[in-house]
Amino acid sequence: MSAPVRFPRFFLTNPAPCPYLPGRTERKVFTELNGEHADELNDALGRIGFRRSQNVAYRPSCADCRACVSVRVIANEFEPGATQRKLLRRNEDLQVSACRPWSTSEQYDLLRRYLNARHPDGGMNDMDDMDYADMVEQTPVNSYVIEYREPGVDGLPGKLVGACLTDQQSDGLSMIYSFFDPDLEDRKGLGNYIILDHIMRARKAGLPYVYLGYWVEGSARMQYKVRYRPLERLGPEGWEKFEPGGA
Repeated sequence: MSAPVRFPRFFLTNPAPCPYLPGRTERKVFTELNGEHADELNDALGRIGFRRSQNVAYRPSCADCRACVSVRVIANEFEPGATQRKLLRRNEDLQVSACRPWSTSEQYDLLRRYLNARHPDGGMNDMDDMDYADMVEQTPVNSYVIEYREPGVDGLPGKLVGACLTDQQSDGLSMIYSFFDPDLEDRKGLGNYIILDHIMRARKAGLPYVYLGYWVEGSARMQYKVRYRPLERLGPEGWEKFEPGGA
């Protein structure tokens, strides 16, 4: 006999400095994901703008700000532009594999290089190998680490150049966190390639969406997300297509 379905309990975090807009504070509402219905709960919460971190689902709940907007790519309507097609060709030799959510020292070393180069002052920069293992392995839902490797030699795996912790939901792929080698001059745009690959993977699997998390108008760090169209955002009336200006 299956366990009874329990309604989740929601909690609020204390105010903290906003990581996207200087001078503002953020609060989040969150709930635990656990038990045999964790996947279903994660799916339902994802459709109303929640994101997953380990065994917690959260979304912004700021009293005086609505800048964080959930966005998702419509995978089966996406057509890559000329620059994106060039990026796909440049990296078509990469060997891509979906691995079980188990952390490795190779992944962690790549993450450290990425954080030191791209986000030296970010909130994740003090993450040690145990923190990384928790991020990857503490998942109550259907998750993978998608690895991107250069071609192998003599039967040995090639160099790991990118990775993404990804949830497979009932209606799409949710990109939890991606990182890549920041020093490869001949592979510029790896972060964008990882998104493109997820769109193609979702389409092949018959999944309609790729969830990209939050887009924050006015935050330069978030503008890359609007390159993948058609894009939908979550508004008061539900999900709707939109065309952000100036992208």
